[in-house]
Amino acid sequence: MSTTLQQPDDLNFFDADTQDCPYDAYKVLREEAPVWRDPVTGFYYITRYDDLRQVLLDTEHFSNERPKVARDTERAERMKKLYEEKGWLPSPTLAGRDDPNHKQMRAMFDNAFRAGKIKGMDPLVEETAYKLIDGFLDDGHCDWVKQFAVPLPLIIIGKQMGAKEEDIWRIKAWTDAWVQRLGMMQTEDEERWSVEMEIEAQHYFQPIFERLRKQPDGSLLSDLVNTVIPEWGRPLNNNELHAEMMADTFVGGSETSTNALSAGMMLAIQNPDVWDRLKQGNDKDLRTFAEEVLRLESPVQSLFRIAAKDIELHGVTIPAGSMINTRYASANRDEGHFECPEKLDLDRKNAGSHLAFGSGIHHCLGAPLARRELYWGFKAMVDRFDEIRFAEGRNDFRHAPNFCLRALKELHIEFTPAKR
Repeated sequence: MSTTLQQPDDLNFFDADTQDCPYDAYKVLREEAPVWRDPVTGFYYITRYDDLRQVLLDTEHFSNERPKVARDTERAERMKKLYEEKGWLPSPTLAGRDDPNHKQMRAMFDNAFRAGKIKGMDPLVEETAYKLIDGFLDDGHCDWVKQFAVPLPLIIIGKQMGAKEEDIWRIKAWTDAWVQRLGMMQTEDEERWSVEMEIEAQHYFQPIFERLRKQPDGSLLSDLVNTVIPEWGRPLNNNELHAEMMADTFVGGSETSTNALSAGMMLAIQNPDVWDRLKQGNDKDLRTFAEEVLRLESPVQSLFRIAAKDIELHGVTIPAGSMINTRYASANRDEGHFECPEKLDLDRKNAGSHLAFGSGIHHCLGAPLARRELYWGFKAMVDRFDEIRFAEGRNDFRHAPNFCLRALKELHIEFTPAKR
């Protein structure tokens, strides 16, 4: 359902229909209120490309560390107690830190996710993508989300994090629970369930941490467990590792790729001219397609910053301590930066300038791996399928309700296998 409201204060980004197709609402804000204070939440939405770039690059005025008072509600304290009693209270993640603490921690992550290590994973990504499709190719149909988009990145990051391939659906249940909590639309009972699911994941990974401390194996997780941060004089502790496992490895390293792979198939079917051109086998077109999918559907619709000081932007004063909602998905369709932004254009010169991975010091550290997964995922799709179409009557094209992420629930397709 498309949002066609004309008054910014009528918009509700916690409404399921608005979330399902938020792009008209974003356009209203870009045109009428580029800095908009949500009357319900008090969040300040930033929706234009240039403004958002400014926010992401200006760490003096826009902080990632949330002030303590913002978290200390009675409900938050009950969740904290649950972690402490049954598991490990997650420390602030890399994304929730400012420099110099962030810079010190980021250096360790940059080393673990260094280009050579990511490039060395290419054969595994390629093999996994083709293997998954070949597993259902003779059927002539599939749920693309469940049978391909979910398992591909989960298998890849799971191998690097010491998980068994047969456990990926168990891990998916944990990441789903974590994502639902991130989405800010849970009751307290639902949030408690999410926390308990995360604690279950913690007890799955804790023995892996302990094994890798004794027997490093060169994996990404082994590097994260054992690398000493010089300024700290120690490697990450259990509380820090458990926070990173959910936020920056399994959710950051799988959920967003899953959502982009799902959206890519949907867009390929909706744009037959693009599909025909991809079938010609031009590698540059395939890479641009991946960037356009990230731009158009923005798997991460928004995240947050905190106003570190009083800020004035477009005549609006944002008081220090205010929550700022960085609407990446709106910036990625800003007419001021992208010509015909609603169009999937394989000739777009600035397709890669989207903000789907953020920008500045908090640019997504998993972006190189995500791009490899999208490249091989879409290449396998192009190589293995001749014709693709939606399965008639089986899709409602709805996205999971979530304030921050955009995820198709399912995508039933039919296809004609390519001749091999």
